[in-house]
Amino acid sequence: MKLILGIESSCDETGVALYHGERGLLAHALHTQVAMHSEYGGVVPELASRDHIRHVLPLIRAVAQEAGCQLQDVDAIAYTQGPGLSGALLVGASIACALAYALDVPAIGIHHLEGHLLSPLLSDPAPEFPFVALLVSGGHTQLMRVDGVGKYDLLGETLDDAAGEAFDKSAKLLGLDYPGGPELAKLATRGQPWRFKLPRPMLHSGDLDFSFSGLKTAVLTLTRLHELDGQSPDEQSMAEQTRADIAHAVQEAIVEVLVSKSLSALKQTGLKQLVVAGGVGANQRLRAQLDQTANKRGFRVFYPDLEFCTDNGAMIAFAGALRLQQQEAKRDYRFNVKPRWDLAEIIY
Repeated sequence: MKLILGIESSCDETGVALYHGERGLLAHALHTQVAMHSEYGGVVPELASRDHIRHVLPLIRAVAQEAGCQLQDVDAIAYTQGPGLSGALLVGASIACALAYALDVPAIGIHHLEGHLLSPLLSDPAPEFPFVALLVSGGHTQLMRVDGVGKYDLLGETLDDAAGEAFDKSAKLLGLDYPGGPELAKLATRGQPWRFKLPRPMLHSGDLDFSFSGLKTAVLTLTRLHELDGQSPDEQSMAEQTRADIAHAVQEAIVEVLVSKSLSALKQTGLKQLVVAGGVGANQRLRAQLDQTANKRGFRVFYPDLEFCTDNGAMIAFAGALRLQQQEAKRDYRFNVKPRWDLAEIIY
């Protein structure tokens, strides 16, 4: 069985991992750029690329040492080919292909979303094919039927803002720090559930598509209406409670839509397994609502471990290992990256 080195560099996190076909995940490491980008309120692509350059090689050395392996033991190198920031992707792709050439092993370009899609298979217990997958992150909200590696059927997707964008943009309107989604979730725990009711876009659309741009507009209206910049201590206290109440309403609206659409997808396909993947999959309210609904409706929900919800090298190494089982990898070290890449393009 083969030893796969995985490199993830699609956005603002540098991830490296070693995965063995028989022994499983041997080691992984992640460097996040959150502190750097927080000064700007969002990801700065040029800074992200430069930071990947600084950290990817030290991470490779650290992971190899932790796993007790030499680079010469590696049988293939998997890297994120897209989608993502072009400069950031080029860093990982160029290093992966150069190293693969030096070691005379295959280099495998992996679709970032396929990595997320398959990441719950790293957990124990793991789902079995087929299942419905809810891919929910900062840039993507999709429901897929998954019958195997490379066998994906798109059931529905967002028509505008993704769920993660709705979290982040709402957080920014509330004056929360970057990254906004986790900060909004923390604030929501102090919110009063009865105070605000925000729209649930496309909740009753009759299909499996999503839309969250209207929710962002409703949050903008609320923040302007309540003028969340009071000056006196009493006003500041009231403003902080209002922020928490709005945060609670935002989270409830997003979670209700995601849960409802997931239930519809299970009903439409007749499947009894739901996989949740992507950064928003770490949201505790979403997990709680899905688990509660699963207990009532008689289906099972699978999540990646929390450390694998965000971008990471383990999911790329694992996807590379599964790809190698499906097809023979060529030793072609020319590379290109795909900042925009439809998941449907990799279906067998």
